[in-house]
Amino acid sequence: MPIDRDVLEAIREMDEPELRRLFMLTRARLEGRGHEFPDLGPGVKIRKQMVRCGKQSCSSCPHGPYIYAYWTQDGRQRSKYLGKVEDLPEEEEGGS
Repeated sequence: MPIDRDVLEAIREMDEPELRRLFMLTRARLEGRGHEFPDLGPGVKIRKQMVRCGKQSCSSCPHGPYIYAYWTQDGRQRSKYLGKVEDLPEEEEGGS
């Protein structure tokens, strides 16, 4: 299936942080479908996490799961929020 021209144009207009987020989202989606990228990217690890909001009155903590990317850059651990698990649907198996 060809990629829509509007999507391609939007990608061309993205700055580096937006392109990195798109890369991480795409990689997480493909890894969720069983693809591996051992030599691709700066050692990015994708993790699902439950997160506490910190509100004392919250009765539904923790929230999530959310998808985060983690990597090491300049000797420091970096992270980037990628979205909710629902934003990255997994491929259905077996044609249920």
